[in-house]
Amino acid sequence: MAFIDVVEWNDATNDIFAWKFGQNKNNNLSTFTQLIVRESQEAVLFSKGRILGKFGPGKHTLNTENLPLLRNLFGIPFGGKNPFTAEVWFVNKTAPLAIDWRTDTMRYRDPEYGEMVPLAAKGRYGLKVEDAERFLAQLVGTLTDFTASDLTNHFLGALIAKTKSVVVAFMQTNQVGITTISARLDDLSRFLKEPLREFWESYGMSLTGFYITSVDLDTSTEDGKKIATALSDRSAQNIAGYTWQQKQGFGVANNAVSRGGDMGVLQAAAMTGMMGGGGGAAMMQQPPAMPAGAGAGAQAGRGEVFCSRCAKKYPATSNFCPYCGNKYNPCPRCGSDNLAGTKRCVSCGAALLTEQASGGFGNACPRCGQPAPLGVKFCAGCGNKLT
Repeated sequence: MAFIDVVEWNDATNDIFAWKFGQNKNNNLSTFTQLIVRESQEAVLFSKGRILGKFGPGKHTLNTENLPLLRNLFGIPFGGKNPFTAEVWFVNKTAPLAIDWRTDTMRYRDPEYGEMVPLAAKGRYGLKVEDAERFLAQLVGTLTDFTASDLTNHFLGALIAKTKSVVVAFMQTNQVGITTISARLDDLSRFLKEPLREFWESYGMSLTGFYITSVDLDTSTEDGKKIATALSDRSAQNIAGYTWQQKQGFGVANNAVSRGGDMGVLQAAAMTGMMGGGGGAAMMQQPPAMPAGAGAGAQAGRGEVFCSRCAKKYPATSNFCPYCGNKYNPCPRCGSDNLAGTKRCVSCGAALLTEQASGGFGNACPRCGQPAPLGVKFCAGCGNKLT
């Protein structure tokens, strides 16, 4: 029978928590076998279902002085080279900080919208083995090594269940919604760390670090995708200054303008008014004439406008944006700035036609927005004199 002279673990890495010596060899040891334990390691010997002994860093001889149980389990006397069989486990006691985790979908009633939304959280944690005997007895079992991946898979169900319940409890208690939770991730991480610390201690491990990197809409679900799209649209509308109803009206109006002629323009204005864009009402309610020479922004009662290129605000009396140099292309009805080539105003839906040199407002009435053929001096809709 061949005996093992030296037992050691040379290639320890941070992602391996525990490793069994002689995975593909015999485990025949003797009272002359040398056990070498390196810094940040701890060795534990098992035999016949019992722990023979535990060793810290250093070089140890596995004799009856170090392992008194050898006399009881194997009847080994003092002195001499006596054989015995045992499993030697090495435990890595460093603290890896790169174990990623992620929950599955959790449902939460958002306080801002009053509806159930699907959320998913993810982050990173680090663990350190504190009690090697408890860790090996409860977790390792019949494995030949135990990695960070094994740990994550082993506790996946328990970790997700505990994490989800604590995240939802924190958000409900603090009335935090999906649009503001990002600002509370540090608080949430601290709130979640304590119950998880107690959880890992029961397995002989300490939680050295725990971080939540994000709590977001779970866009892997259909309702999550729809909510994300709706929030994106709402942000765009808030920045551009139009409502959802106006957006729908603009789409209808653009189709009407594309279909044809002056009649299409008039239909577009009516449609935007019906959809809440305000265009129809503007055509029905003719504003009083403004003094000659007043700009479109002043005629519409605007003191300032938002640049159609950079979205910054500047005086309506300006001809160019002072921030980006974009030329002010005003709507003849409401004075809003529009990008060159736009067929309809993004604010009121009025038709925007080719710009003319004699006034800058195109061949549309600056008072009511009705199209006027080139050469006509008075608006057919309101009688306003055209410059």
